[in-house]
Order: sequence, then structure tokens, then C-alpha cells
Amino acid sequence: MKTYGLIGFPLEHSFSQNYFTEKFEKIQLYESRYLNFPMESISGLKDLIAANPDLRGLNVTIPHKVNVIPLLDSLDETARAVGAVNTIKVNPDGSLKGYNTDVWGFARSLLSVIKPRHKQALILGSGGASLAVRYFLPKIGITYQTVSRTPEAGAISYEQLNDEIIRKHTLIINCTPLGTFPDTASYPDIPYESLTEQHLLYDLVYNPPLTEFLKRGKAKGAGIKNGEEMLKQQAEESWRIWNSKE
Repeated sequence: MKTYGLIGFPLEHSFSQNYFTEKFEKIQLYESRYLNFPMESISGLKDLIAANPDLRGLNVTIPHKVNVIPLLDSLDETARAVGAVNTIKVNPDGSLKGYNTDVWGFARSLLSVIKPRHKQALILGSGGASLAVRYFLPKIGITYQTVSRTPEAGAISYEQLNDEIIRKHTLIINCTPLGTFPDTASYPDIPYESLTEQHLLYDLVYNPPLTEFLKRGKAKGAGIKNGEEMLKQQAEESWRIWNSKE
């Protein structure tokens, strides 16, 4: 039996287990399984590896994408540049190598919907989920401004957002967990009245498919995109890595 899994906390409503379980059934990989490993503290990683000798790979979600790095033996170039890991390959010798497939997933998903007018972005949130977004946008010529609840160099606060800033930044990306099931009534506090049909709102949240953030953008005629395609793309890239020789 080959085991793959997800570490993070909480995991009750995670995407990965259902996705990979259905994938394994579809391609008839009856000797592979994907399990959730709820882990409030990342310090339990080594014990998890030791207790599961059939473990071949892990996905990493909130809140461990950054704090898992010191526990890994190596990082690939993208993960090192991003400063976050969402995929771990367990090598035959037991060593752990970290990757960031969020970049791949976000890139594939965003490139399918952006227009030439989307040259300036607002990134809502400064946590681990935002790091792949901040890494990728400059690579396609999009400048960004981070908006954060907590003070951070180069970031502005939600209180500083105004009509001029919103109209200038026609791509707005939610990298916070606001709106995620079951807290579906929550949403980032931005001046939605300033949105126009020139805007594109992208939400890394995928459950529910239409968050309050996206609803409010749609009501103003903006384009919208949720995080489901990003998740599927990053999952497939994780699977490729786990089965590669790299």
C-alpha cells in the first residue's frame, strides 16, 4: 500500500482527500490511498513519517506552509523562492523534499481568465496562501499591492482602501480564508461599490464555489473566478512530483 496525505489544521472540509480518492478509483490504483492527518503543531511531522513507512507524499495546508520548511531536508527552486511549501515528497531514503505546486495551479488558473487590462492587482491577505500569488504575478508583468490586517512592510491596511485604489487595481485576489464554509457570510472588507465591469475578482477559496466576495463582485459586473481550478491543477502537479524521479 502506498499512502499519500494532507497535513494541516483543521481538515474537516479539505478538498484533497476526496479528489485523490476519486482519482485512485478512476485509474484503478487500488493499492494507493490518501488520508487526512490533522496536525495542530508541525512538530509532529517526523513522528508521522516514522509511524507511516508506506508514506510517499504529503500536501500541506494552513497553517503549516511556511513553518514546515525547517523540518525538510531540501527544497526545490520554486519553493525556496516563494518561501512556502504545499507539497512534500518522501524519498526512498526517508528524506523530505519540499515543493510549491500552488504557483503552478494559480498560474494555470489565472492565465485562463485575465485580460490585457489587468496590469495592477490588490492581494488581500499576507499569509502563506498569498506567497505563491506574490511570486507569480511579477513574472507576467502584473504589479501588486498587498492589503493586510496586520502591519507589514509594503502592505496597506483595509482602512486605507478607497475608490481611487480600487479603480486603479482591476485585479483583486482574495488570499484570506474569509468566506470559507462554514463561515460563508464573511468577506474581505473592501469598498465593493467602487468595482466595475473592468475588474476581475479571484478567490482562492473554493468552498462554497460562489463566496460573498465573488457575489459582490458579480453584482457590480466584474469577472469572477474561484479557487477550484487552482486546487485541481496543483493537486495534479503534486501527483506528478510524487511519481517522478526528481
